[in-house]
Amino acid sequence: MLDDRAKLLLKALVERYIADGQPVGSRTLSKASGLDLSPATIRNVMSDLEELGLIASPHTSAGRIPTSRGYRLFVDTMLTVQRDGLETPALTPDQPQKVIASAANLLSNLSHFVGVVMTPRRPSVFRHIEFLRLSERRLLVIIVSPEGDVQNRILLTETDYSQSQLLETSNFLNSHYAGMAIEQVRSRVQQELVSLQSEIATLMQAAVQVSTEALAEDQNEVVIAGERNLLSVSDFSSDMGHLRRAFDLFEQKTQLMRLLDVSSQAEGVRIYIGGESQIVPMQELSVVSSPYEVDGQIVGTLGVIGPTRMPYDRMIQIVNITSRLVSNALSQSK
Repeated sequence: MLDDRAKLLLKALVERYIADGQPVGSRTLSKASGLDLSPATIRNVMSDLEELGLIASPHTSAGRIPTSRGYRLFVDTMLTVQRDGLETPALTPDQPQKVIASAANLLSNLSHFVGVVMTPRRPSVFRHIEFLRLSERRLLVIIVSPEGDVQNRILLTETDYSQSQLLETSNFLNSHYAGMAIEQVRSRVQQELVSLQSEIATLMQAAVQVSTEALAEDQNEVVIAGERNLLSVSDFSSDMGHLRRAFDLFEQKTQLMRLLDVSSQAEGVRIYIGGESQIVPMQELSVVSSPYEVDGQIVGTLGVIGPTRMPYDRMIQIVNITSRLVSNALSQSK
């Protein structure tokens, strides 16, 4: 446990480093903390903080910088966030795609970092499904959404189904489950397994699983704005390796989707600091995120991605307010 003096010095060090981007020495920390302590005393406390893994000493400087663990302690126990003073333009109720694009730009413009918004999740529903036998134990599953989007998936099975069995299965699914959410279909299929032929039941279970994955992939997208803002961040502009990895993350989007999906399972604003877990794949990046709602139901997540040396108090404000704006705009535009 840190005593009050160590907490105050850590808080002052993190705030000074976020503001200046330079390792913080004992003399600077003495002035920043407002404590009447000798440089020797401050150096002793900094040594203790370093042993605890909360700060680190770059090889080129006698000063210290926060570690991921130090940032985490700072945002969890020392951060104070203002509840007002941030002017934001309203988001006009419109088509969901336009609201999402506007929100990503708003996040980027306010933060001067990268704005990301997961598009609203829709219930995974199929209008029609059919099977085409390609070869022994290899099928093509054709799934049509209510909007008319078509997804094709290859399904490998343990049983070699005849075309008549495939037709029987698709007819059963279409007549009993078309228009229902996949989650409901999965539950109903489980309940009806006893009354169905074992071969057909197994095929239906596999079809439901592949349909779930296909429909989820079709609708899960991330809208990103402001990637170029990182070019003006010294933490990235001074190291092309950092910048390249960040742009790879934005381009691939898979890890972003995983991160935002995790965020949607939590209430309120969440902060993910690079290097402290596998959720954020880059040590130099942090993510401040929040879920947003439509009519009280969480349907997506938005956030700001920037350097670990970001003003977290302001980012929390920006993300929190934008989340409310998006929720209001999407609820009104229904």
